[in-house]
Order: sequence, then structure tokens, then C-alpha cells
Amino acid sequence: MLPQPEPLPSLLARLDEAALYHRVGDRGFFTLLWAEPDAAPGNRTPALKIQRAYRLDVLPQIIAALDPERDTWISQAEFHQPNRRIVHLLRLGLCFVDLDTYKTPHGKSRPETLLGQFLGYCGDEDVPLPSLVIHSGRGLQAKWLLERPLPRAALPRWNAVQKELVARLAPFGADPGARDASRVLRLVDTVNTRSGERVRVLWVQRHAEDIRRYPFEWLAETLLPVSREALQLQRQHPTAPRPPLKILPGGKTGNLRVFSGRQLAWDRLEDLRTLAQQRGWIEHGIPHGYRSKYVHWCLNFLLLSGAVPANQLYLEAQALVREVCPDFSKDVRSVLSTLYRKAKAYEAGERIEFNGRTYPPLYTPRNRTLLALFDVQDDEMKALKTIITPEEARNRDAVRKQQRRQKGGSAKHLIYRESVEKRRALARSLRSQGLSWDEVGKVLGINAEAARKLASR
Repeated sequence: MLPQPEPLPSLLARLDEAALYHRVGDRGFFTLLWAEPDAAPGNRTPALKIQRAYRLDVLPQIIAALDPERDTWISQAEFHQPNRRIVHLLRLGLCFVDLDTYKTPHGKSRPETLLGQFLGYCGDEDVPLPSLVIHSGRGLQAKWLLERPLPRAALPRWNAVQKELVARLAPFGADPGARDASRVLRLVDTVNTRSGERVRVLWVQRHAEDIRRYPFEWLAETLLPVSREALQLQRQHPTAPRPPLKILPGGKTGNLRVFSGRQLAWDRLEDLRTLAQQRGWIEHGIPHGYRSKYVHWCLNFLLLSGAVPANQLYLEAQALVREVCPDFSKDVRSVLSTLYRKAKAYEAGERIEFNGRTYPPLYTPRNRTLLALFDVQDDEMKALKTIITPEEARNRDAVRKQQRRQKGGSAKHLIYRESVEKRRALARSLRSQGLSWDEVGKVLGINAEAARKLASR
């Protein structure tokens, strides 16, 4: 029998790779998942998987103690509770894509050949080259490290970037089911028992004698089809009056109104959690009268934000209940029954038609509804971002304008104005060349009416 070739060395050890997106000095938790094989000979029962969460300050010791001969996965995000539920998300230090290349025509290539094909494809398709590429035993993991970790408030925009990366890299088997913030990926220097190969780092992109890290906003502007500036212009210049809602068959209207976006839903979830902290509910539990509606609305906004699918709803609810009302005697399933049906209806294709677009059949309450439901006081409102009265919104706007006048315009505002002026000049130049407003809008990433108004201001 010919001797088996020794596995090629990895560019980074497992601790070095994990430390790129898990900083030991930070507070929070990471999660490990490993397979505990049955030692009985000939047993074909799937291995028992064990999951444990650990504080970041013990990362080196935990990683060093792992058995490299077991299938092992590590969370990519960090959490403020010892689990990896989205409701407990703390921060994100990277973007990533899990590539099931063995399901594609590239699957028979050697890892090094596959790497060259993948990097070449990224260059041809204007996808930023990843910071590192990992051979997972059967496929690849591509990771884009961030200059600074993202707080959980940025999750909707991070999700949009993840979705775009998966779409762009679909020819290499990008897994759309493995792009969420709670995902675990195989850990470097551990075995993949399905293939018998070792997980290893294949390639690292160097930048100034270090591994390349990207500003998240640069990644988002590069990958997403609509920039923040274009979205801002669209908000400032609506193109048509709003028609009434039209409900497509299968859903209930309830108190639904126009869905204002995933970021708004996530911000409202953050506001409810802030309110819970202000009132001491996190430390002492939620009093009776608020429990069911707090869990209901937190999970409703979690679903609207796109952070979790409906099949994860019950697990997220359990994690939320353990945090704020561990003695909750009511069955969580009964609290979530209607919400779960609406979430499943959304995934099954039921929609609300509005202004030529469609929206999920989930609850999108007005601010006054939430203010009344939770009896939000004026002093509590000061710490909230979106669940505020019109008077509070006007006061905040007046303060911002006054501060801008006093400072002569903040640096950020001046940069934004300069960017708008450049786009206005480009719109006028394109129009002078004979392009229609529709063609000008396509170049700028906005609609024809917004392009016309931009150029005319």
C-alpha cells in the first residue's frame, strides 16, 4: 500500500484564526459545538452533538483543550448571554459565506485549484477578495474581517451584505441557510469526519504586513445595489402618494400599516430591550401584565427585521423568556401561536400589497400603540430611538438643527453635502448628454423622479 500523503499545513492555527474575530479582552460569550462519537464498533447512529458557551476571556484555554479528532464548530458572532440566540447578539467582527463547492461542477478540484478558481471569480465579478479562505474538508469558507466589530444595532444592514454575498457566490455553492448571525462554522485544525480531511486556512490576504480588514460601510457600499445616500434621497423625495393597503388572500390585517423596513423593526426591538433595562426587568424580571406582550412584540420585530426564520421562533422565545421572566408559567407556544402562523404565512408566500410592493403579514404598529401598550413615560422616552411621540421627535430635530447651526455643520454633514453635490453634478452632466431621466436614475441607483429632483435642486 502506498503511504498516505501528510496533510498540508494550515496558514493559521485554530486559536490564531478564532482570535481574528473573537477578542479575548472583550466581554461576551462565544459558542462551540462538537460531535461526541459513539465508540461502539460498527455503530451508524449519528454522533451526539454537544454545545457549550464560554466567556471570551477563556478562549485560549478552551481552544487548546479541544480534541482535534472531533468535528468541531465555532460561532462567528459574540453574544451577551451564554447561548447563540439572535435576541442575545452582542457584536459581529466579520462577514462570511459557507461554500458547498462539492455540490457544484468545481467540486472535484483540489483545494488549491479550487482556491484559484474562486479568487479569480471574485476578481471578475467585482466581489472584494476575502480576508482569508478556509478549506472545511469538503468545501470552502470565505471570511471578510471588519476593521471594527459591528454592534447588534447594525444587524439588518449586515444581513443585507450577507444575502448579497451569498447571491454573488452562488456558482460556488454559497449556502443561503448558513448566513445568519447565529451560525457556527468548522474550526481550523479539527477534522471533518465526512471527508477525513483537516480543516485548514488555504489563503490569507495580506495588507500592510497584517491580514486585510475592511471597513464595513465600504463593503456595504461596494456590494449592495442601493447606497445609503440613494435611500436617503428616496425618503426625502417620495415619488407617489400612498394608496390604501391591499391584503392578498390568507392573511389578517389587524393593525397593519406600511412596513417601514428591517432596520426600523430591529431598532424597535432595541427600544423595547432598552425599556426593559431602564425598568430593571433584566435584573428582576418582568411584572405581570407586561410579560406576554413584551415577548410577543420583541419576537414580532425580530421576525420583521429578517434576523431569524419562523422555524427559529420558539427557540428565540425560550431564550428571551429565560432572560426577562424565568418564572413565566404560561406556555410560550400559546403566546406565540398567532405570531407563528403569520410568520409561516409570510414564508409560504402570503403578502400585503402596498404601493406596488409587497410586505409580510406581520404586525407593524404605530408608535402611539406601543407607547400606550407599555405606558412609556417622558423620561424613559429620552433613551429610546424610535418609540417616541411626535413632540419628542420634533424636539430632537430642533436640537440637531440648533447644534448644526452652532457648529457650522458637522464634519459628517459636510461630507454628506459634498457627496450630494457630486451626484447632482453627475446627474446634470448625464442629462446634458441626452440621457433620459430613467437612464440617469439607473446610473445613480435611484428612480427617474428622484434623479430629476436631485438635478433640479
